[in-house]
Amino acid sequence: MTAPMPLLDLDDSEGLSAADSEGLLRSVAMGGAQIRATASAVGEGVISRLAGLRPRSVVLIAGAGGARHGARIALALVGDSIGCPLLVLDRTPSWAGPLDVIVVAGDDAGDPRLVESVDSAVRRGAEVVVAVPDEGPMRAVAAGRTMSLPPRLYASPRHTMTRFLAVFLAVAAEIEGKGSIEDRSAVLGRIADAVDAEALRDGPANEVFHNPAKSLATRMSGRRVVLCGSGSVTTALAEFSSVSLMSSGLNAAAAEMSEVIRSARALFAPDAASRDSVFHDPFFHDPQLDGALPTPPARAFVFATESTRGEARRRMDALADADLVVAADEDQTNVVISEMEQVFVLASRVDMAAAYVQLTGGAE
Repeated sequence: MTAPMPLLDLDDSEGLSAADSEGLLRSVAMGGAQIRATASAVGEGVISRLAGLRPRSVVLIAGAGGARHGARIALALVGDSIGCPLLVLDRTPSWAGPLDVIVVAGDDAGDPRLVESVDSAVRRGAEVVVAVPDEGPMRAVAAGRTMSLPPRLYASPRHTMTRFLAVFLAVAAEIEGKGSIEDRSAVLGRIADAVDAEALRDGPANEVFHNPAKSLATRMSGRRVVLCGSGSVTTALAEFSSVSLMSSGLNAAAAEMSEVIRSARALFAPDAASRDSVFHDPFFHDPQLDGALPTPPARAFVFATESTRGEARRRMDALADADLVVAADEDQTNVVISEMEQVFVLASRVDMAAAYVQLTGGAE
């Protein structure tokens, strides 16, 4: 019997490009351009009314998918530093009024919850920022009454989280009002540069050994993947990553690192069927003759920033099979400095790894 092989070799760049009929690789690589487009909108003064504002609260109302995860990551990144409560809610709260800032974000301009939230926030006199495509019902309810940050470039809804995160961070920075508009736009520009550099490293022409996304896809292939973080920021990133990887067909779940450590005995217990068989084809499986299907082994992936790398590495010793995932390897000299840039880089890397898993059939 032969061992299972992926449908495509990760180092076959031409084969990967030919198999990418959905344009996954290009869509992920648009991340930097999406952030740069948001930076341009900030530089044009689209949300300048928020500059130096001292609101009672900032409420993030997000649709499904990338917007929801972007809001949760933004809350973890800047929730304690903007000088007013930052909330993530499902819709405009009944107490919202002229003292509040409401940010509504999503990919679906026809989502009734988002449309109703914008209408309610406007009627209550709140400052409203809308990061939703400018079309359909959303255009009708928001036109001329809100600060609009619609997408200026198309990307698959699977790959829009970084744009929404950039919008949320831009709003928080504008409210803080530190520096000029040009300075705040430049911060997003530097993040876009970091994401573009990561996309170049993760491109299909680069071999696995020199490609962080391909390397990550290789380590996840054929495994039950457990993603975790060593703090609120990296845990929120792990939750986003699990959804991105599940969309590629991978068996993935996310939790805070302490929860994974508590469950380590059950997660990493050897499965007799998996241990004794080299390859199992489910097409020919007969449960009466062959017994239960073998369970793929589990591997944990621990997300960390430079400030939490050491702590995460020490805690990983409690896990039988775990990899540390950071924005820059120890032997790299171009280490990303800011925590924000590291989060964007890791999100882009995971999205690209998920694309590679899907294209190679590595989740089979």
